[in-house]
Amino acid sequence: MKLRVKTRVLFLWIAVVADVATCVGQIDSPTPGNIPANEQTIINLEKVVTEAYKNKKTDEFRKYMARNYVGINAEGVTKLHTEITGMENTDLRKYSFTDMKVVFPKAGVAVVTYKTTVESSAAGQDTSGTYNAASVWTRRWGNWVLISHAFIKSQ
Repeated sequence: MKLRVKTRVLFLWIAVVADVATCVGQIDSPTPGNIPANEQTIINLEKVVTEAYKNKKTDEFRKYMARNYVGINAEGVTKLHTEITGMENTDLRKYSFTDMKVVFPKAGVAVVTYKTTVESSAAGQDTSGTYNAASVWTRRWGNWVLISHAFIKSQ
């Protein structure tokens, strides 16, 4: 039963990201340096969370995470505790973001999609490569928090 629910949640999330990506693809990207302030805020938050993860700053990382955070990667669905454990076992040496796009499907919700290239290892295994990523941010009690993040290696 739990596997069915996880599978449905995974497919629902993929459908949402695909729909948002379709919408983003229909909008002209702003020229560099001309990104609206609300979009730049989300991009900056994504970078702050990644930097905290890279530097293993658990308290800083946790500060931006929703209590009911859900992560999605090639291994499946994860919770916040699993992400923090993964951080401790990951050596993220270098990363870069490209093609960052932000949409606001409704007030207080932001979806950011992008490609990231990383030099990293996890539990002794090389995990370097290019990944497609998407994050869902929500505004709670006046602050933006990360509610979901998908991180899938490109083929």
